[in-house]
Amino acid sequence: MPSSVAIKRPGRGASFGRNQGNALLYHAYELQRSWLNSASAWATVSAEMLTKQANPLGYLGLGSLAASALEVFAHATAPRGKPEFGIDLVAVDGEIYRVSESTVLTKPFGDLKKFRRDGLAENAPQLLIIVPMSGHYATLLRGTVERMVESYEVYITDWADARMVPLSDGRFDLDDYIDYLIEFTQFIAEGAEGCRPHMMAVCQPSVPAFAATALMNLHKDPTTPATLTMMGGPIDTRESPTTVNDLAMERPIEWFRHSVIATVPMSYRGAGRRVYPGFLQLAGFMSMNLGSHMMSHYEMFKHLTVGDEESAQATKDFYEEYRSVCDMTAEFYLQTVEEVFQKHSIPNGEFRHKGEIVDLGAISDTALLAIEGERDDISGLGQTKAALDLATGLNASRKRYYMAEGAGHYGIFNGSKWRGKVAPVVEEFIAENS
Repeated sequence: MPSSVAIKRPGRGASFGRNQGNALLYHAYELQRSWLNSASAWATVSAEMLTKQANPLGYLGLGSLAASALEVFAHATAPRGKPEFGIDLVAVDGEIYRVSESTVLTKPFGDLKKFRRDGLAENAPQLLIIVPMSGHYATLLRGTVERMVESYEVYITDWADARMVPLSDGRFDLDDYIDYLIEFTQFIAEGAEGCRPHMMAVCQPSVPAFAATALMNLHKDPTTPATLTMMGGPIDTRESPTTVNDLAMERPIEWFRHSVIATVPMSYRGAGRRVYPGFLQLAGFMSMNLGSHMMSHYEMFKHLTVGDEESAQATKDFYEEYRSVCDMTAEFYLQTVEEVFQKHSIPNGEFRHKGEIVDLGAISDTALLAIEGERDDISGLGQTKAALDLATGLNASRKRYYMAEGAGHYGIFNGSKWRGKVAPVVEEFIAENS
């Protein structure tokens, strides 16, 4: 599951003088990665050999156990790139429709992708889904897109891996993120002949989406989104603080600047760029629920030993996505940690976009929906709901709150609870405010 901003737990003996160590951090990781890639390939070949009919060991219990263990190891250490969405077909009312995927706008730090199914009405609503820039690729929201493309022309932000963006393309911070959202929204509206699109922000982007919406309302932009749905977003992290929130408060911003920021090595197009590396983010993700991850891999091992390939594959598919991570720019990460998690600039009315105070009370023409998961351990209950109180200029009839019972952070935008309970609420809200 994505975190609002993945934060690595600080070591107690950490100091500020770690610039030299961080200069070598990425190189050390690349060396380890090359070793593990070789080990993964060896484990894969060995597992296959142990299960060959021509191998006598394959008929022994130990051979099967060893093959299963090697297969789990190979999957855990295999190299991973950017996953594909792979949404080719979708079922609507018992009928199967083809889904087309295209990139409609390209920018240095992120593209705008479009999904549309065959048979969709020409005047179908436009929905912009905003993906977290928190270490995972946009494909983490594959289930979100798959559900919404049934009824909407879906657009989604496809953020770039910062290590692949050349230094010549400049920097990218929270202000730039907001600018991208405004530009994407305007682009969608222009293509739809002026029809105002709807916006959905999942997790961390609830903050910049909220700010972008306020700015567009303030400046009377005719392409201002008709609705904004915020799901599990850290609008006010003082409400029901979670482990993520606590970790962000444990150290001053300078600790993060000197301890978790690294330089992209020469082997990548973004060589020399300062980033919060994906491998550190993944370490943060895994450490938050290490026991659960270990049990998941043990269960995978047990499934393999008894020949339950389907159950084992389900675990593999999840971790294939979960372990696919990318770097984010240092300036975006640090600004987010400071403004959202440490200063609480949004709820305090002090959040600025390029020096301009973002007046949340200016939102008067965009209906707001706040969605939270009852068991969310990333963005606690009340953190997203706070947005409704901050939008003082919006009529109460255009605000709505929904708490998904029994849902964790991941469950509010993926899985059965998302498809059966949360998505219908979003659809109803959009229909009421179109």
